[in-house]
Amino acid sequence: MGDRIDNLPIIRITDTRDVDYVEMDLEMDDDTHAMLVKWGKEYATDEDYVSIAMREGIENAVKEMEGKECG
Repeated sequence: MGDRIDNLPIIRITDTRDVDYVEMDLEMDDDTHAMLVKWGKEYATDEDYVSIAMREGIENAVKEMEGKECG
C-alpha cells in the first residue's frame, strides 16, 4: 500500500448493512481470467474500490495485532 493508513483522516461509519453472499474458488484459464478482470474493471465503481481498501486495511490491521500478541 503506497500511503500509510496512519496518514488517513477520520473515517466515520454512518450505516451498516448485513449482506449475504457466497465466495467461490474458481478454476479457469488465463484468457478467461483476464477477460473477467477487464469486465470487473469496466464496471467497478469508486465505492467498490473503497470497500476493497477498507476490507484489506482491516484484515491487515487484525493480522498485525495478532502478530504482536503472539510475539
